[in-house]
Parts: sequence; C-alpha cells; structure tokens
Amino acid sequence: MGPSADLNVCPENEPLGKFIGNHAHSNGRYGLRIFHAFTPRTYPCKPVSYDSTNTTDPYWQNPLITANFYNLTSWKNKRNGAMVGYAGDVRFNYFKVADNILAGMEMEKSNQTGDGKAIFRDSTAVGRTENTELYLEIASPNGIITPRTENFTVDNVRFYNYDWNEASALRDCSHCFFPTSSDSGARTVVVRNLYFDSSVTQRIRYTFPFKGIWFDETGELTGLGPNTWAMAWHKHNEWPECTTNFQVYDGHVCDSSVQVRRLAFHAYTPESTLKGLP
Repeated sequence: MGPSADLNVCPENEPLGKFIGNHAHSNGRYGLRIFHAFTPRTYPCKPVSYDSTNTTDPYWQNPLITANFYNLTSWKNKRNGAMVGYAGDVRFNYFKVADNILAGMEMEKSNQTGDGKAIFRDSTAVGRTENTELYLEIASPNGIITPRTENFTVDNVRFYNYDWNEASALRDCSHCFFPTSSDSGARTVVVRNLYFDSSVTQRIRYTFPFKGIWFDETGELTGLGPNTWAMAWHKHNEWPECTTNFQVYDGHVCDSSVQVRRLAFHAYTPESTLKGLP
C-alpha cells in the first residue's frame, strides 16, 4: 500500500453510481473490465456476513447493494466485450456484444454472495457480423463464459452466429483453461429464457476440467422442457434419462426426472482410493 492508503476506504465494495449507454470497441483486451472484485455493500470495509437463520434477508448485518450496469454496446475487442472478476450482487442488463475474440461477456467468480445475485440478463451476443476480420475468423469465441463457482444466472440472453471453428454460445469455468486452474469444476449455472438462432450450431462447449453443469429452468437450452439439465460427458453419466449430443451440447442433456449434482470427497484415505476416476 502507498503512503496515502486509508483502511477506511474500500473502493471494491463501494456502491456503483450510474452506468448507462456506454460504447466500447477495438480495445486490445476488454471493452469493459471490472477488476479485480466488486461486491457493493452498505459498510464497504466490513466483510459480507451471511445469516442462514434469517430467510428474509440473510445479509441484514451488512446489506448488499445491487450494481446494475445498463446498455453497454461492446464490439471488436481482442479479448472480451465485458469482463468482471469476483462479483457480488452485480448485474449486466441489456448488453449488446459482437465480434469479440474470446467472449462477449465473462464472469470469473460469483461466490461472494448467494444465488440469484450475479446475473447476465436481457442481452444479445453475436459471434461474428458481416464486418468480420482475420483474427476473428481463426478464433473460437463464446457468447458467455460462466464463473468457476456456484451462484450465477443467465436470463433472457439471445445468441447469434456461433457456427465456425469451436465457437459456442456458452462456455463454463472461467479461467479454467489450463490444468492448474483453481477449481475442480462441476459448478452449476442456472439459465432461463434463452434464445438460440439457427446460426448457433454449438450451444455449449466445456473447458478444463470438463465437468460443468447447467440447470435449465425454462427449457430453451436443452429443448427438453423446464427444469432440465446439461452436463459434460462422462461414461458414468450415461443413463436412460439422458442423451449424448456432442455436436450441439458437447455432452449430455437430461430430462426433469433427474437431478444433477456436484459430488466432492475431501481428506479421504488412502489417497489411492479414487485415483484415476473422472
């Protein structure tokens, strides 16, 4: 910290003023980047406190403050149209993103607060327009890259033109592109009211460690109706209630008669017990 540092000032947790109607394009990396964390709350320098006994407002001891970002148009950025690191009650609304090399929108972590707080909603993602270029043609962009944590929602987002190389509308596990990533995967993302144009040939593509889970509340992602599932392929997940479709879903889709859950073992002995299992 510098000589003017003040421990009573915590910018990462201060309320957002107003973000409406901005444009960003042709940047070397990001159109919008929120770095590194943003969890607005009433007392910015005090920690988030969750009270499970208070079902009305479990954050009453330090109430969260919603940060709404509205109407960003972001295109032709060399990495992402919009990117946020560790997020609390942060919501991207009415974004329009196109021709971005890695992703239209991305969130790295959403575990600062509970479910239903971190949301991308009411937005449009376009993989490539008629104004394409060489760097985009040789890339494999994604409409949205979701966090490597729980508690994230994608609501009412429309996807167009993800139909070349390994491009996809959705990709899981932000910053898990390499084996030494900081999460073991199998995190659940909630989606609802999605629209996929016929120009979207790959709806989901999984990244390392290839264990993502999608809970489709309204059925547009899976095409199987409300409360259905998509998940990465593993042989032990081949069940009658699930079908395998690599061309569209890069794995399994399952009907509403099943539930898909992350299962983790900690501190088991001997360590060789589960060695080699997926």
